[in-house]
Amino acid sequence: MLVTALAAGVSPETLRKIESGRVATPAFPTIAAVADVLGLSLDAVWSEINRSDGGAELGASDRHPAERLAS
Repeated sequence: MLVTALAAGVSPETLRKIESGRVATPAFPTIAAVADVLGLSLDAVWSEINRSDGGAELGASDRHPAERLAS
C-alpha cells in the first residue's frame, strides 16, 4: 500500500482511509491517480463500482453517477 499511495501522490493514511470507507467521497483526481498506478482504466473502476453498488446505499440511485464513483 505504501508504494501505491506514494506513486499516486497520496499519503498512505489517505489511501487507508479510502480503502476502509472513512473517506466517503475521495476526489476524482485521487481515484484516477490510484487507478493509474494499479494499471486500471477508469472504465474498469466505474464498471466495478456499478456492479457492486447494487443500490445498497440509501439513495445511491438518486445520486449523479460521478458522485457514486467518488463514494
